[in-house]
Amino acid sequence: MKRGVFLTAFAMILLLTGCSAASNAGGSESAAESENHAQTEEQSSAAAKDGASTGSAQDSASSEPAPPKRKPKPSALPNGEPYDDMYFDHTGTNPFVTAEEDPLSTFAVDVDTGSYTIARNYVSRGELPPKDAIRVEEFINYFDMRYEAPAKKAFTIHVDGGDSPFGEGYKLVRIALKGKEIEASDRKPVNLTFVIDVSGSMNREDRLELVKKSLKLLVDSLSGSDQIAIVTYGSDARAVLEPVSLEEKDEVLDAIESLTPGGSTNAEEGLKLGYEVADKQFSGAAVNRVILCSDGVANVGETSAEGILKQIEDYAERGITLTSVGVGMSNYNDVMMEKLADQGNGAYAYVDSFSEARRLFVDDLTGTLQTIARDVKIQVEFDPKRVDRYRLIGYENRDVADEDFRDNRVDAGEVGAGHSVTALYEVKLIDTEDDAADFGEVRVRYLDEKSGRTEEWSEPLRIGNKISRDLAFLASVAEYAELLRGSYWAKNGSMKDVLQLLEASAETEQEHQFAAMVKDTVALLRSDD
Repeated sequence: MKRGVFLTAFAMILLLTGCSAASNAGGSESAAESENHAQTEEQSSAAAKDGASTGSAQDSASSEPAPPKRKPKPSALPNGEPYDDMYFDHTGTNPFVTAEEDPLSTFAVDVDTGSYTIARNYVSRGELPPKDAIRVEEFINYFDMRYEAPAKKAFTIHVDGGDSPFGEGYKLVRIALKGKEIEASDRKPVNLTFVIDVSGSMNREDRLELVKKSLKLLVDSLSGSDQIAIVTYGSDARAVLEPVSLEEKDEVLDAIESLTPGGSTNAEEGLKLGYEVADKQFSGAAVNRVILCSDGVANVGETSAEGILKQIEDYAERGITLTSVGVGMSNYNDVMMEKLADQGNGAYAYVDSFSEARRLFVDDLTGTLQTIARDVKIQVEFDPKRVDRYRLIGYENRDVADEDFRDNRVDAGEVGAGHSVTALYEVKLIDTEDDAADFGEVRVRYLDEKSGRTEEWSEPLRIGNKISRDLAFLASVAEYAELLRGSYWAKNGSMKDVLQLLEASAETEQEHQFAAMVKDTVALLRSDD
């Protein structure tokens, strides 16, 4: 993870978040758009011979032209006001890579899901999400694919694939990790410190009320051996509840219910105090976690953001991790919430409804709270004799240098109990007499939380000709996200094709809910024509 970039970005957020991001575009926007359009036309012409969509590739490796930096066009709220000050970051789009030139693909895992629920919130309100809000891997990893869990190891590796439904002549390859499951009765006790944004912006859309309901769900799911502390911040930070056992549950619930919004947003002071309180109740025998609930906007505090973020990193290395939970549509900072979770060795989720809060804090409680592996990296090595070119779909901001795969000093992703991680590749194979032969190897490397040892193991890349039902579903999810973000590789795709595949592959309630979201998106696209 690129912490230098993150620290700089966070400092700018603290200084400038109350200002309009539109000034970044300036008067050069039209010229930049014209230049970008010309580049896109050149690439489209070069790729026209291959003619595939998400699964499409051109005959040589290429990358998507970088779009101009500018604030997304505001959407309309039900009351006619714009979605002001929504902060997202364009992460680019992975190109096709020639295996002969670079056979290695290395990245850190990601179990965040915030991008998907933000997009769902937009669509449910009758608006298309900004392209920069889309991170494809967070769409894919939102869905429970019910992979088989390991009996002893921290992970199992699943590899499968077949002909791509969206790219003629290409294979769609799935590489999935499934974390070891831990029964609720067997999980470690947890020492949680809630750091809750109670600034004036949290009064919008009853954001604070949704946070309070979410935290009450979490508290009701905990046991008497767990411990809670509460820190709030507005214009300044204060400890609302010193660490207390869940045997005093009523005291915790009363403290949550008493919260009211008001004041400016001193996120830096809130995080400082939150980590100090978490440090005071630290126990080596427990899970020690800070849970930040906020709209991600900060407009008061010290300007030296590098200092506080270095402290967050230090706390994370000592075993106090961070989960960031975002709420809100106007005046929301996705960039900050995602990066804070990355820096704090945790995960980022966005709660758009009470149902999503239940999924996060009840259905997936153990996975949300207990980490089983840290610094999880995946490296795929493609055999140039079997593979012409390949493309990793998503994970653009999780790239790890190939030579850093075995460098234990390089930070990577964390995975909770029972969590799964899925990566999809589009691969152009070289025709051979033995199509069933291995065409590479996937390696996973991680620090086992239980043993404290670094583990590494591998599986061969071997697939068939026909993709499974659940992989077909994930293909539709990936194509949908690629279309939403305007990916160059989905330029020939359509929502109609996505729906057609969904009708044949959606099976679970969650999958049918996604199909309904796609139908709503199709209706929105028609209304915009």
